[in-house]
Amino acid sequence: MKRNYSDFAEDILAYSGPKAARETYADLKQLSAIPGHIYMRPELQILPGQRRFSKMPWLVPMLELLPPMSISHLKEWGLSTIFVLAKNYNKLVHVWESVTAVVELWHPQTNSFIFPEFEATILLEELEIMLGLPRYQRGEEFAISYTVDQINSWSILTYITTKKNDLYSMTRGMHVHLLPIAQWITSQCKRKTTNYTAIAKAAAICICGVILFPEADGAISFGNLSIIDSISEGMKIGQAVLGFLYAGLTSAALGGPFYGSVVALELWMGMHIQFRTAENPNTECKTMLNHPLAYVGGRLHMSPRAWCKMAQVKGIQAWRQYLRSLTVADFDMRPRFMHGRTIHLPQRTGLALRLLGNGALVSYNPDR
Repeated sequence: MKRNYSDFAEDILAYSGPKAARETYADLKQLSAIPGHIYMRPELQILPGQRRFSKMPWLVPMLELLPPMSISHLKEWGLSTIFVLAKNYNKLVHVWESVTAVVELWHPQTNSFIFPEFEATILLEELEIMLGLPRYQRGEEFAISYTVDQINSWSILTYITTKKNDLYSMTRGMHVHLLPIAQWITSQCKRKTTNYTAIAKAAAICICGVILFPEADGAISFGNLSIIDSISEGMKIGQAVLGFLYAGLTSAALGGPFYGSVVALELWMGMHIQFRTAENPNTECKTMLNHPLAYVGGRLHMSPRAWCKMAQVKGIQAWRQYLRSLTVADFDMRPRFMHGRTIHLPQRTGLALRLLGNGALVSYNPDR
């Protein structure tokens, strides 16, 4: 049933002027006023040691067996950067103290980090560039939110294998386990089969599951399986990756589990907060050696010959103190990889874009 504007206009509060609007917004940004927010629960350790971000001993050996044709498919689908990150995943060291400290500043309603003088968020354009994902172009905004058919995980996995024993081992409940898929890839490669596209699709599930959609220990949901499968059909998945990360940050900020691409979060922190281009090009930054930027920093105009502002910041308390006193001058609002880039979303002023993630529809508005 349609309703006219006049039918519900009485439910809309009258605009009280800019002063009242500023005060209301200031109240909204108070993290301490959000029930259950970890900003007020410093004793709650939610991130360190969670197995969903543990090392994957099967990942690199499987990737090293991939035939060149399958790797070419991954590159065609825009997964070159994800492939590089996955090959070096076991070398990465997540600094959970810094991740925890920044999650404590996440606002679930504005989907932004609340710093003392400003707020900032992870932009869709940034995420696409950092992870090397196919990018949305101006005019494609309406394609970013779309509905999908009911997900049938077996119909996706049967493109890889039709053996029921394999399918049963790959699925459990509402999740798909990555290890059996990696084992299938390994067996195909060792037998030197020519099913290159199926091998590439299976590899895409593994590397995207580890880098973009980490949710449980070596498993991804059916929803994220469907998103990964759409890559080979030419779909752009940046909005789904960002929506999933937003939802994971909100979950962690309210005391729940953290999920989503911690690699993307650390790349964002590295470019905006932690690292700066060194004046002396001969100075090697040891802090960056185990950071995701060590492997994809070149395309972001950042090399290991950099200066780490945070080298002396050790431990959760030091990170909290630093981030909760961070100034605009210490936050790189426009890192070099964004120079000349146009941020073209949302579609029009005041219209928040909605990102369709896995089981969560989150608002996104980079024009805050």
